[in-house]
Amino acid sequence: MLRALALARRGLYTTDPNPRVGCVIARDGEILGEGFHARAGEPHAERHALAAAGERARGATAYVTLEPCSHTGRTGPCADALIAAGVARVVAAMQDPNPQVAGNGLRRLREAGIQVDLGLQEAEARALNPGFIHRMRGERPWVRIKAAASLDGRTAMASGESQWITGAAAREDVQRLRARSSAIVTGIGTVLADRPSYTVRPQQWVLGDYRDHGVPPVRAPLRVILDPALRTPPDSPVVTAAGPCLIAHAEDPTASEARREALRAAGAELMVLPRAIRPEGDREAPLGVERRGLDLGALLDELARRECNEVLVECGATLAGAFVQDGLFDELIVYLAPALLGTDARGLLTLPFARMAEKIPLRWGDSRRVGDDLRLTLQPTASRLRPSALA
Repeated sequence: MLRALALARRGLYTTDPNPRVGCVIARDGEILGEGFHARAGEPHAERHALAAAGERARGATAYVTLEPCSHTGRTGPCADALIAAGVARVVAAMQDPNPQVAGNGLRRLREAGIQVDLGLQEAEARALNPGFIHRMRGERPWVRIKAAASLDGRTAMASGESQWITGAAAREDVQRLRARSSAIVTGIGTVLADRPSYTVRPQQWVLGDYRDHGVPPVRAPLRVILDPALRTPPDSPVVTAAGPCLIAHAEDPTASEARREALRAAGAELMVLPRAIRPEGDREAPLGVERRGLDLGALLDELARRECNEVLVECGATLAGAFVQDGLFDELIVYLAPALLGTDARGLLTLPFARMAEKIPLRWGDSRRVGDDLRLTLQPTASRLRPSALA
């Protein structure tokens, strides 16, 4: 199963919106065939492994990181393929949360007389597909907020200068976070101040070659700009770079029709989002992007509808603080640099708290060195179901 998990990770940057799945067919300690799911519409892991094993699959054991599918989508049911190949046993790390499968594949295998075991390395298998699991359960996408900060918790100088707080290794690690994400969300303030592109550039990666072992080309995630008044310049790199770009704006933006057409001509898709109004003096109401910003929950519902599994939020302190205060995040990833920017520099998150009781407790998920910097992964202490309005 550990080998199957390693194979599944080869699809980390390519399988979206499908889950990352690996499969190994073995007998008496010998691997007869193996494979992983590389891209939606292409053969699943089980079919690659069966093709490699050929007739030797008969009477063997198939180790797969996710329950074999039992429905016909872009490809045929893998459960049927395993039955036809004559495998004697199937070991699945976890049940498929997809309602179209959800135990049906395992049941079909058992009815065919195949021994089925479930739960081996389940935690590791679940960690491969947090967003897919969320979305299949009717929840919104898995949301990661990424920030880079100095040791004293500052993300930019008072002037807005922020390049570069962290080193090259940390910036490459962020590239990998982008590559595994379905969408990258930012705000208009960051677009105007930094002119980012939010592209994925694996050809520049030096910490391991993503092309090892026949991994297919990395796909471009959807780039999403929250821009209530449609102030995004049409020549912004985030708009003109290769790959899809979506600009979410208010129903009544101040931008002219000419600006809208210019953005469309530059390659952007425009979408209206409702506003999330926070009543004056109400500290418990959602903060939104601004005091009358866009509804972040509605944004995540739309991204779920578009089959986005994992969403990376890369933005300034105000928008990041809004996601945190609204409880719309699953992980906070902070790259902490061994440097001090001083008291006049900008803080990590905008959270207008006045009382200790308002603090948001977090739990440690992971900490590791990335070059000269420290990567901290934290999660909310309470389970946040956050069901989608589409469920």
